[in-house]
Amino acid sequence: MIIDCHGHYTTSPKALADYRDAQVAALKEKKPVVPAKLSVSDDQIRESVEGAQLKLQRDRGTDLTIFSPRAAGMGHHIGDAKTSEYWSTACNDMVHRVVQAFPKNFIGVCQLPQSPGVDPRNCIPELERCVNELGFIGCNLNPDPSGGYWKEPSLADKWWYPLYEKMCELDVPAMVHVSSSCNPAVHHTGAHYIAGDTIAFMQFITADLFKDFPTLKFIIPHGGGAVPYHWGRYRGLAQDLKKPLLKDHLLKNVYFDTCVYHQPGIDLLTKVIPIENILFASEMVGAVRGIDPETGFNYDDTKRYIDKAAIPAADKAKIFEGNAYNVFPRLKAQFAKQTKKN
Repeated sequence: MIIDCHGHYTTSPKALADYRDAQVAALKEKKPVVPAKLSVSDDQIRESVEGAQLKLQRDRGTDLTIFSPRAAGMGHHIGDAKTSEYWSTACNDMVHRVVQAFPKNFIGVCQLPQSPGVDPRNCIPELERCVNELGFIGCNLNPDPSGGYWKEPSLADKWWYPLYEKMCELDVPAMVHVSSSCNPAVHHTGAHYIAGDTIAFMQFITADLFKDFPTLKFIIPHGGGAVPYHWGRYRGLAQDLKKPLLKDHLLKNVYFDTCVYHQPGIDLLTKVIPIENILFASEMVGAVRGIDPETGFNYDDTKRYIDKAAIPAADKAKIFEGNAYNVFPRLKAQFAKQTKKN
């Protein structure tokens, strides 16, 4: 089975966006935000993915997508904690509807109701609901809820520890994923995403987070941002900080996906980062949707890059499937539970 660990519900029914617009309008008018009461049919849910994510799975030869709400749409900088709570609940419920409609093709990961300056404990009830009631197997964690201004403590700071304790208790990883940028100088998918990935890795280097949480796991998306390209820099910085070798300091807990949209990038990733730390991903339908004129194929058709990588078949199997079971401990049992019903 080929497992894509990074897919977003970027094609959700219009009713979800209408609810978000209503939230924003209420905030501007200083009116209270209210929980979502969406009228979305099962047919609308099916139609939203059949011509997009589901079609691309079939066309490209992948099997299962670990599926979460649209990352740019998380918008944690909008409104307050209650705004984010209602919005996250609505988004997570829509992802759950997709999983219910196509249990052999999708499995859920949740958006957390983060808000700038708000204690991460605030996210725990929604994480518990999504894991225990909806069958989700992980979460997306935004290291910068301010949307490009980086006001929160480092991800290695004890400020986050209550959330990490709950993640370990539930045995779920987090994908470190920023949302949209409200800083006009910082493009969200081209700059903020890649910077966020890189910043998170450096934050992990500077502390001893995984001594406190040896089972905690993070996926850094988009190939790890700039990290693999500057691996020597980060090895050297860790050494200057009197930290252990990166393979001992971080690589039992930190993983990278393959949302890298050209062959040389994937080749670099597989040469620099241990195979055991790489998970297949495409982010489709996501940040880059066009066709590469140099290849004639979509940039985000990342399976082609792994297929062509000069690595053994056994390593490709780890990237495509095996590593996902290690990083997402709930994956195998939840997938069996979903598919048993159908």
